[in-house]
Amino acid sequence: MSERIITYGEAIREATEQEMARDSGVVVFGIGADDPKAIFGTTQGLLQKFGPQRCFDTPLAEDCMTGVAIGMALAGMRPINCHIRMDFMMLAMNQIVNIAAKAHYMYGEQVSIPIVVRGIIGRSWGQGAQHSQALHALFMHTPGLKVIAPATPYDVKGALVQAIRDPDPVIFIEQRMLHYQKGPVPEELYTVPFGKARVLAEGKDITLVGISWTTVECLRARALLKEAGIDAAVVDTLSLSPLDDATMAESAARTGRLLAVDNGWTMCGASAEILARLVERFGPAKPVHLRRMGFAPTICPATKNLENEFYPDASKIAAAAHEMVRGTKRTWPFKDAQEIINFRGPF
Repeated sequence: MSERIITYGEAIREATEQEMARDSGVVVFGIGADDPKAIFGTTQGLLQKFGPQRCFDTPLAEDCMTGVAIGMALAGMRPINCHIRMDFMMLAMNQIVNIAAKAHYMYGEQVSIPIVVRGIIGRSWGQGAQHSQALHALFMHTPGLKVIAPATPYDVKGALVQAIRDPDPVIFIEQRMLHYQKGPVPEELYTVPFGKARVLAEGKDITLVGISWTTVECLRARALLKEAGIDAAVVDTLSLSPLDDATMAESAARTGRLLAVDNGWTMCGASAEILARLVERFGPAKPVHLRRMGFAPTICPATKNLENEFYPDASKIAAAAHEMVRGTKRTWPFKDAQEIINFRGPF
């Protein structure tokens, strides 16, 4: 039997629809949830199937609507609160960090907050300083929150089902361009466990660790490195909190080198945490060459040519990996990934 191929966005919609059909307490809401474009198609048809009480648009009131989601969860429901840009989640930080993350502890484990907060991140076509930020490291820093960033259609469906069923608040990160990536996804319901990284490719010379969209760029970089005779392993973090540093360490121990490529800034970021954990694991007994990449240390630019320089891409990753393995610099021409995935707009 041939595998069924669907997009990342379709996998999110299917997981949401199947869980809404299974559990009447699952609701989904956010800006654009009932729009014809349906948040990259991820809420397509849910309004028609489940009605406006279970799939609805919201005003520009992120703090308020996150509070509504918390109230729903306290009442026994399982809300999915969608933010079409993670930047806007900053308006709800008190609700997320001080209430949702801490209620289970503060009330002696008598309550739980089973909410899923979908935050969409990443570049596209010059969205600039306040619409492009990937702020997952802020949430990784907060006990009581789980932070998940799937990179493949298979994992995004299973991880979303897992997130909806989880008793704790889950920050669910989606990079815009991932929504059009295609891959095999079973039609039946299944879960993908948190706290386990995914090895997407084996290699013997260097380990590339990707986060969200940078996993795709690492796979593209692997193909470039192969041309140069370098065999790269690729590991997708998938789960950022809990973080599976053991799988990364196993790969790095074999290759002797690891390059962690973040979908955010390196300062106090996810890549910094990965490297710190690996240093602690290996200690002085196992020397491993470690390096990180991420956003340039400046505010996200909107100009296209500056945007291309700002973000890690396959050519930059391959160049850094080549230098780590061979000790010499080599460059590859930049090829815009947007041309590959046919990006079609913000919603």
